[in-house]
Amino acid sequence: MKRLLVLLVTLFSLPASAADKPNILWIFCEDLSPWMESYGFPVNAGKTPTLDKLSKDGIRFSRCYVPAPVCSACRSAMITGVYQTTTGTHQHRSSRSPEAAIQLPAGIKTLPQIFIEHGYATFNKGKDDYNFVYNRKEHYSADTQKPKPGKKGFYGKKGQADWSAVPNGQPWFGQIQLGGGKTNTRKLTDKVDPSTMKVPPYFPNEEIFRQEWAHHYDTVRVTDGHVKEIMDRLKADGLLENTIVFFFSDHGNNHSLRHKQFCYEGGVHVPLIISGPGIEKNATRNELVSGLDISATTLALAGIALPNYLHGQDLFGENYQARDHVVSARDRCDYTIDRIRTVRTEKFRYLRNFMTDRILLQPQYRDGQAQTKRLRELHAKGELGKIPTRAFFGKRPAEELYDLEKDPHQINNLANNPKFAGELKRHRELLTKWIKETGDKGEQPESKEHLRAIYKRWGNKCVNPEFDVFKKEAVKTE
Repeated sequence: MKRLLVLLVTLFSLPASAADKPNILWIFCEDLSPWMESYGFPVNAGKTPTLDKLSKDGIRFSRCYVPAPVCSACRSAMITGVYQTTTGTHQHRSSRSPEAAIQLPAGIKTLPQIFIEHGYATFNKGKDDYNFVYNRKEHYSADTQKPKPGKKGFYGKKGQADWSAVPNGQPWFGQIQLGGGKTNTRKLTDKVDPSTMKVPPYFPNEEIFRQEWAHHYDTVRVTDGHVKEIMDRLKADGLLENTIVFFFSDHGNNHSLRHKQFCYEGGVHVPLIISGPGIEKNATRNELVSGLDISATTLALAGIALPNYLHGQDLFGENYQARDHVVSARDRCDYTIDRIRTVRTEKFRYLRNFMTDRILLQPQYRDGQAQTKRLRELHAKGELGKIPTRAFFGKRPAEELYDLEKDPHQINNLANNPKFAGELKRHRELLTKWIKETGDKGEQPESKEHLRAIYKRWGNKCVNPEFDVFKKEAVKTE
């Protein structure tokens, strides 16, 4: 009865124009690279009919790059529309304990909060994974899920509601989280044959790596089926004609050790399709797009004035200006401390490695996986090969510059090539300007309190020298 009363009060307090506002749905995937035919991957030709139809019914953005190549940092940015390095939410898996709690800067709100202020209902079916402290009820009005005591969970509280929990007549902004690249493919009958796969030169040409490559194609096929279920439900509920759908991912393929968590092309390039009423049909846009443009465009499509602190822009706005570059950033991931910044321009990708004393394949959550073990095994035997050895175990250069047209796998670093000195200088200046203008908090080391919380959680997995002080403290207390 109390729940019914709340719904009635909400419904009758809506502005008169609420019925004219579109619903907006984010289909937000995990760990999914755009391995579809329309993105230049013929292996999946004809295997993603729902996503192909979504593209024909709307716009496919061929070059969308997210602000971070790891989930919690990216999601913290996407839900606010502000770079994670600006809000201080850039360290992956932060704010998981009271002593390391992070508050959003004053004046910055999440998109769901802004939508609620404008008469919308909000929900998120799936994980939140934000690196800041928040009260879920203030962000997701339609989600009455009460987490079990002590079960906040590794990925944050998981919402259960969808549009069926929204009062009739009230517009909504919702998210449905899909497993994407983490999706189970056991039931898929039409799988890619690993023997047909050609892996990039930074991997050994062995079966285990071909299997991982094929598996990611399979997850895209399964994801297509999950999207079909969502679209069929929207149609059955009579919502397709008034719902704008965004399809995208938080970062790239987790089956490649040089994609997820890293700032190469495969780590930050994601699919982006926008479809629905008022959206141009069967169109492709090839300009550089930031994932933060998704946040700004979402608000604009609902007729909401954009806060002046946003780092994105309305992709359909009158004052829209195509970008000449996009910046992404990687910092600590779980217990592994690092700092990488990257600039993507029309033709080049530039990377700045701030911690060159650390190899790329530092300890990480994939250490127990077969591909990681195999790389380390081959390296120990001296049998890994020149390119994979340099990529995963070599001394990391302070700067990397790649011509993506000629070198899509980013193997030939041009940073020391005199012919590209001008491009190196241009990209270096773009990054320096971005760091200053956005207030990149990665310029300062993570606080002792936060690092102590990480050490308490992960213990002996924390091998970076920044944790040595806590190891010494532990010895003293024994």
